[in-house]
Amino acid sequence: MTETVLRQLDETTWEVAKRGAMRVPGRIIANHQLLAKIRTDKAADQVANVACLPGIVGYSLAMPDAHWGYGFPIGGVAAMDPDEGGVISPGGVGYDINCGCRLMTTWLDAAELRPRLDTVVQGLYRDIPCGVGSSGAIPKLSSSTMNNVLKKGARWALDQGYGAAADLDATEDRGCLSDADPAAVSERAIQRGENQLGTLGSGNHFVELGAVEHVFDAAAASAFGLAEGRVTLMIHSGSRGLGYQICDDSIQVMLRAAQKYGIALPDRQLCCAPVDSSEGRAYLAAMACAANYAWANRQIIMELARRSLQQALGISPRDLGARLVYDVCHNIAKFERHDVDGVAKRLCVHRKGATRAFPGSRDEVPSMYRAVGQPVLIPGDMGTGSYVCVGTEAALERTFGSCCHGAGRVMSRSAAKKAQKGHDLMAELEAKNIVVMARSKDTLVEEAPGAYKDVDAVVGVVERAGIGRRVARIRPLGVIKG
Repeated sequence: MTETVLRQLDETTWEVAKRGAMRVPGRIIANHQLLAKIRTDKAADQVANVACLPGIVGYSLAMPDAHWGYGFPIGGVAAMDPDEGGVISPGGVGYDINCGCRLMTTWLDAAELRPRLDTVVQGLYRDIPCGVGSSGAIPKLSSSTMNNVLKKGARWALDQGYGAAADLDATEDRGCLSDADPAAVSERAIQRGENQLGTLGSGNHFVELGAVEHVFDAAAASAFGLAEGRVTLMIHSGSRGLGYQICDDSIQVMLRAAQKYGIALPDRQLCCAPVDSSEGRAYLAAMACAANYAWANRQIIMELARRSLQQALGISPRDLGARLVYDVCHNIAKFERHDVDGVAKRLCVHRKGATRAFPGSRDEVPSMYRAVGQPVLIPGDMGTGSYVCVGTEAALERTFGSCCHGAGRVMSRSAAKKAQKGHDLMAELEAKNIVVMARSKDTLVEEAPGAYKDVDAVVGVVERAGIGRRVARIRPLGVIKG
């Protein structure tokens, strides 16, 4: 395709006009500064490419944190109508299926925790396995047990004593997609997942202790259990090697399927199949297994963190007061009902590096949050801070109820390493009173604060665009990484 031309529609919205094989226009939500970065890495071109896929409705969308990804931009959203030949594309979900975030709040006071922070972070690093190939939290699973994990998701973890029933109420889809079928998962994927349950992984995955720095929306913050000075814990992890392998297995299948069904691809990485085809159904069944594995994984990690905090501080579960605020998916495709030109339609919504942001009017939102809306978790970098936002009615109208999933990278991992030469990142973080422990110095450098966009700017665009409303800002206290 020719160079992507953008037309500004309002303060936060740019349109990629329909041309060539595009079936719908594209929409990018950003400000001028963020848009410049989005254009630099060709994410806008990917928005145009996604708009060519069969059955896409509304717009091909990019969130404010968008950057180049595999097929779809990271931060990309696209809704497909199965009744109009809509497709499912692994590139629209991503390799780390159901990579997501969960936020836990506690009764702990940040000022009182400070003198013992080193001990607490060391305990988390000891008790939560992290890094490439990490294992050990859960013994290697048998085939029958793996099948149960893949079918039951977070519920399996609860049945093993990891967490409380209330955790499911605060987990998207209650931590389980019901159409999971372990028979759709390759033996290689199963093998990669057998010994990685309850592990953090590497890259941008983390466990972060934080403190609520500022509350913007008192009513929503109260509903979410957030108060200024209160200690929180955020987990960012996904489906580990199992999810990666499922995606990898699916690529070749989908390349053949695209040819079989006569789907013209502007980019081979957008390989796909009709949602209702045998290949489409098989991918969705395998994807659901990976999503369930990821929910079980985050559920176990949260319980390991709860136990670690109690042990390090010598306090009871009641004194800790740990409560799951919410768990959201970032890389997923789901069937949801949305209005398309005034008609309610069942759509397959791809969110790749994007998160759901529903208002309280939607049945999918937990009952305890219906008065305010769904929590939206937007982590920044480990040296800056993160936001809790809330979903809006405008998000339903503009983005199929979607929002950004974080600050978004501005540097590749190799560029981040070069930029950090001569810098003592650990010392810089310590100067900000942030305690960091990582298995790999390279991983730490790759995730340096300068590698990410300004989360304050990103969330500012979110709020001005109306697709999310700020509830609270959280500053980091301590981080563990692989």
